[in-house]
Amino acid sequence: MNLFDKVSGDIKAAMLARDKVRLEALRGIKKEFLEAKTAKGGDGELADDVAMKILAKMVKQRKESAAIYNEQNRPELAAEEMAQANVIEEYLPKALSEEELTVVLKEIIARVGASSPKEMGKVMGVASKELAGKADGKVISAKVRELLA
Repeated sequence: MNLFDKVSGDIKAAMLARDKVRLEALRGIKKEFLEAKTAKGGDGELADDVAMKILAKMVKQRKESAAIYNEQNRPELAAEEMAQANVIEEYLPKALSEEELTVVLKEIIARVGASSPKEMGKVMGVASKELAGKADGKVISAKVRELLA
């Protein structure tokens, strides 16, 4: 069962459970998936790796919105955004811990043969592909910079 079918099934379950927050988040996911499937140049299918990128982007958007709502003293809206972000995160693979990320990045650096900060681009290219959905790009970049320094 691919991610699109899983979300569709979970929408039905959320409807039956009358879970409004979960239902709204799942409908948002399905909308994004449908748009990606029917986008110009698409083949009508949605690969799970593309779906993961969409989910990661959605989580990031929700968290940014929540931060803005908190700055504007709107805690009820911030709580709603964070609740939706938590629902969306359930469909993402578990994020790597800092230790796991360091181990994976050291292995990538050794494989690419990078030895100085000038070669950060080579490492980031490989790391971004391999760690998509498992770690935030900013965290990866900071860790690579630290390891190459």
